[in-house]
Amino acid sequence: MKAMILAAGKGERLRPLTLHTPKPLVQAAGTPLIEYHVRALAAAGFTELVINHAWLGQQIEDYLGDGARFGLRIAYSSEGEPLETGGGIFKALPLLGDEPFAVINGDIFTDYPFAELRKPLNGLAHLVLVNNPAHHPQGDFILQQGQVHDAAADGERLTYSGIAVLHPRLFAACQPGAFKLAPLLREAMAAGQVSGERHGGCWIDVGTHERLAEVERLLQEAR
Repeated sequence: MKAMILAAGKGERLRPLTLHTPKPLVQAAGTPLIEYHVRALAAAGFTELVINHAWLGQQIEDYLGDGARFGLRIAYSSEGEPLETGGGIFKALPLLGDEPFAVINGDIFTDYPFAELRKPLNGLAHLVLVNNPAHHPQGDFILQQGQVHDAAADGERLTYSGIAVLHPRLFAACQPGAFKLAPLLREAMAAGQVSGERHGGCWIDVGTHERLAEVERLLQEAR
């Protein structure tokens, strides 16, 4: 199974750190955020990785290179203009192939065991959900008996972690350009094609200086 790290965000809420550095290369405890993902994916047995980028993306390629020093191969999908999550994945599909692939948001920090993503996919998508953080109390979706439903259903809402396994068929009706991933997922949910799980461990959406400081604190405590 191949994996994709979404790394095209501009990181405007992390300015001035992201004025001259792409968000995935912002450091926590002396290591770029994206490197934690790359090393964890390699440790989980992934050998082929695709990374999309836009804002200052060449810096990401210069830093990670071809992936050899991490024990995997990295291919890059460069976006001249922001394509949002759905559009960015769709553009990268030729690099990802015809089989299900793992997707991880580049701006999260987590201890989720990525090896779990290598299980066979039943349906069009498998989402990892987490308890709602303080900055997103309303949640996104509902998990019932291993299936994910739109938040319009009855039940406890959970937050999409930015970690998933997707089948290329999810994008069968799409066209090149910018579009969001969520509408595709909701359509697949309505067809009963989205499974899910709940991760109760560490998960932080590193979107602000405060949350970056939280990651720093956790890493320092771990050391």
